[in-house]
Amino acid sequence: MNYFRLSLLSATLSVTLAGCTSLAPEYIRPIAPIADTWPATQIGDSEAISVDGLGWKEFYADKRLRQLIELALNNNRSLRQNALAVESARAQFRIARADTLPAVDAVGSGTALHSGGETTHAYSAALGISAFELDFFGRLNNLRDQALETYLSYEESLRSMRITLVAEVATAYFTLAADQQRLRLAESTLASQQKSLDLTLKTFSIGTTSGLDVATAQTSVDTARADIATYRTQVAQDLNALTLLVGQAIEPALVADSGDTIADPLAPLITTIAPVANAPSELLQRRPDVLAAERTLRAANADIGAARAARFPSITLTTSIGTSSSQLADLFASGTGLWNFIPSLSVPIFDAGSGKAAVRVAEVARDTALAEYEHTIQIAFQEVSDALNEQSNMQELLASRQSLLEANEKIYRLTEASYREGLESSLSVLTAQRSYYAAQQNMISTRLAEASNWVSLYRVLGGGWQS
Repeated sequence: MNYFRLSLLSATLSVTLAGCTSLAPEYIRPIAPIADTWPATQIGDSEAISVDGLGWKEFYADKRLRQLIELALNNNRSLRQNALAVESARAQFRIARADTLPAVDAVGSGTALHSGGETTHAYSAALGISAFELDFFGRLNNLRDQALETYLSYEESLRSMRITLVAEVATAYFTLAADQQRLRLAESTLASQQKSLDLTLKTFSIGTTSGLDVATAQTSVDTARADIATYRTQVAQDLNALTLLVGQAIEPALVADSGDTIADPLAPLITTIAPVANAPSELLQRRPDVLAAERTLRAANADIGAARAARFPSITLTTSIGTSSSQLADLFASGTGLWNFIPSLSVPIFDAGSGKAAVRVAEVARDTALAEYEHTIQIAFQEVSDALNEQSNMQELLASRQSLLEANEKIYRLTEASYREGLESSLSVLTAQRSYYAAQQNMISTRLAEASNWVSLYRVLGGGWQS
């Protein structure tokens, strides 16, 4: 009896676990539909390094920013939702994988029947496999592969979202810092303009200046006051945006307006990431969002195999071995063994074309996933190219803005000195002051653009997910 049981289980598992034919198309990674080289405007190929080993903690020098990023990675609700989606996809894969193996159940029962003044008992215990599909054509294995690729796609998407979140926190942090600088500049300008207005009113009262000078000075004061109101609102909104990304209330010390320029946090790292020496396809196919799209394509490829296999005959197996006795004490005695072996064959004969249509649906889904993959890698190429183009012109832009700022400051100082000597009108001073104020605002915007460009370049190169 024991020998027969072992033989039956051994035969069943041997058939079940035997290799099967896969009807899925052979997967070949598509050729990336992008140029073979980066734009000619890129800089510093000889200094290029890979960002694969450069975590965001090494890239971002500012300690407060690093703390904010850490908080966001731990508390951001959108990231948490995606992490839960990964858990769900992992569980779905485990279910699909389990379907490729037989489920063995142990069943015990006892019955009592009273009839004609007699009571009879029956007891049984069995170990069996119920309606298990023998995967000769790879349907279950392809469904397992589809679930695996879907799970891995979700994991890559989560990595991509981490990269994006790190970049969003950094951009929000620098934007807040820039608007804080703009607010300080507007406040200092208002103080200066108010002094000029007070002086103009005094000179107007003694008849040495005109009403036009007073009106011009008043407009400068009102403009600065309006800018203060605007930047106060913007700073509050920047803080709200950063708080949403971080996922919790932010300690004031982490966003305190220290007066530092927004270029300072990135200054030690400006030369760390040079434009890449890798070929575009080699680099971009390592980006998590591109890998996620490729995993989706692989999953769709496996779906075709499952749909094709569904059109072939399917064989299911139900089998059990055990014992049966009218006396509980004799349940495992010699001669009480029982077994059954029930194979079942299902052959599709006529389905009105639904099986063929299901294969076509799977093929269209594969073609759609292919187009999405190609589109994703094209977007990635554009993002890197845009960041490289901006980077190649950034130094010239900064230099021109700095030169313009210095020239306007010189004009303002000289005009103010001439005014004190009676050689210039107050209107000339106000005009020069406005130009100097505008040049300062433009310089803040340019520094923010520089910081944002480095953040963007680091993100589009796929850096920041591994730490």
